[in-house]
Amino acid sequence: MANTLTGLIPTIYAGLDVVSRELIGFIPNIQRDATAESGAVGQTVRSPVVPAASLEDITPGANPADSGDQTFGYVDVTITKSKAYPIRWSGEEQLSVTKDGVVNTVLRDQFSQAFRTLANAVETDLGALYVAASRAYGTAGTTPFATADDMSDLSEVNRILDDNGAPASGRSMIVGSAARAKLEGKQSQLFKANEAGTDGLLRSREMRQLMGLTMGFSAGISSHVKGTGTLYDVNNGAGEAVGQTTITLDGGTAGATGIKAGDVVTFAGHGDKYVVTTGQAGASGDIVLGAPGLRVAVADAEELTIGANYTANMAFSSNALVLAARQPAMPTGGDEADDVMTVTDPVSGLVFQVALYREYRRIKYEIGLAWGAKCVKPEHLAILLG
Repeated sequence: MANTLTGLIPTIYAGLDVVSRELIGFIPNIQRDATAESGAVGQTVRSPVVPAASLEDITPGANPADSGDQTFGYVDVTITKSKAYPIRWSGEEQLSVTKDGVVNTVLRDQFSQAFRTLANAVETDLGALYVAASRAYGTAGTTPFATADDMSDLSEVNRILDDNGAPASGRSMIVGSAARAKLEGKQSQLFKANEAGTDGLLRSREMRQLMGLTMGFSAGISSHVKGTGTLYDVNNGAGEAVGQTTITLDGGTAGATGIKAGDVVTFAGHGDKYVVTTGQAGASGDIVLGAPGLRVAVADAEELTIGANYTANMAFSSNALVLAARQPAMPTGGDEADDVMTVTDPVSGLVFQVALYREYRRIKYEIGLAWGAKCVKPEHLAILLG
């Protein structure tokens, strides 16, 4: 069979060019896991996590100290989705719009929608990983960067990453359109060419790196609705120590949802905002905070407060989030597809599979992608509240 998709390549890439202008921020700035990409849908690929070790005194002697063993942790990465965007035409349908090359125009737009839909689905899954973050900064319900000539939102998020030991290189900040508008409209040091040293933002909206953070803008930023719980207190006679992630609570009023994963909580007398990674639907029990846990000890009976609803803009180092994305698997020897080709998105780097199926007096294209996403390093992920 001849390579029947070859003639479609200009149409496909014309569509791809439209999609590559969409707000895609997460995908180009995170780690890709080639091992996980080789897994089947639903199959777990386990990535080791090397723990921190304690220092020891150097003591001269006949032999070195009997030490150095470690207990390794792990995180599981799974390809959870295999999706296809279908496009089908009958001969009569093609004939009805053939005049003046309209078929190719419509088909181009259909491919554009396919690439856009798949890329946005991956972006949304990556944006949903905010629930694994360590801590948060900002005011829930208030768009960041709204105060003119004040870049504290960037510096304070960097501070969280610094305190948690995230690498200084490879950091990114992904925000939604509301935060982007404030950056462009309020922070004059960015768009005044004499202050910024470039007219990139003023002329063409270029804003690649700020304070060591590679800026990205995404339509996949999540909005979080807080849990309905109130009046929870720490329930541990000894209190909870620095570094503790599992916090025991009692005395709460749960309401419909209690404390939810993704809720940002504070403890009475302390300013740090912690992200809940595992919630509690009842009036008492345990919640889990994102690593590395408490920065200061909290005493027994200290009150916990759940913050308001927020938009989850995110800052992270490239090793915090992992994306495993590949072409949907074909059986050995192929299936009924007359032809299969791949198209690489030059912006996101996603590789889409395009398959052509000839049916009875109809033709069908499938644009497919299989993927899974995971936060593997919560310490290197922070939320900028919006």
